[in-house]
Amino acid sequence: MSQKPKAFIFDLNGTMIDDMEYHIRAWHYLVNNELGGKLDYQQVKKEMYGKNSEVLMRIFGEGRFTQQEMDRLSVDKEKGYQKEYRPHLKLIDGLHLFLERAYQHQILMGIGSAAITFNIDFVLDNLDLRHYFKAIVSADDVQRSKPDPETYLEAAAILKVEPASCIVFEDAPKGVEAAANANMKCIVITTMHTKDEFADFNNIIHFIQDYSDSFLNQFFQ
Repeated sequence: MSQKPKAFIFDLNGTMIDDMEYHIRAWHYLVNNELGGKLDYQQVKKEMYGKNSEVLMRIFGEGRFTQQEMDRLSVDKEKGYQKEYRPHLKLIDGLHLFLERAYQHQILMGIGSAAITFNIDFVLDNLDLRHYFKAIVSADDVQRSKPDPETYLEAAAILKVEPASCIVFEDAPKGVEAAANANMKCIVITTMHTKDEFADFNNIIHFIQDYSDSFLNQFFQ
């Protein structure tokens, strides 16, 4: 970017916490053991993006479940995920210091996630992070999931920052695509996907393995 960003917007799962393995396990159990699906691990991983209701409709087809049933299944899945992941809950290496530095430099921060509020609260409250974020946009707050830009545009609007002045932190191709559709640059953390999976996107300014990467120091100079 030619200018320093005014805001950072973070995806949550796989971007702030390295928990995607636990989400895949929770979905795999629900789909196969509770709902009679026949998907292997890789098939579940491939379908795991967007709102939970969208995941269920992609796998089982529209009309299989009522919205009420999908809401219940969504909470059941997240309860299973939280139970398994809670003993391992922590920020990705270097992120706490990065958040504190951004906070001290008065860079606005928000979360734009396809997670439901129940899951975002699980992370923010257990890790005492809520004070860092002036905007929190969950699956419950938007009509259209990533790669639609609504999640990131809503976060920018709450922060009162132009999209082009935001940098998004993402771990998934659909999220990077959402950032591109919102006219936002992106930094990709390679927790679940490799660099070659992002070859189609030109809005990526850097790849990091964690938040101790020296590239990030430029934002605080």
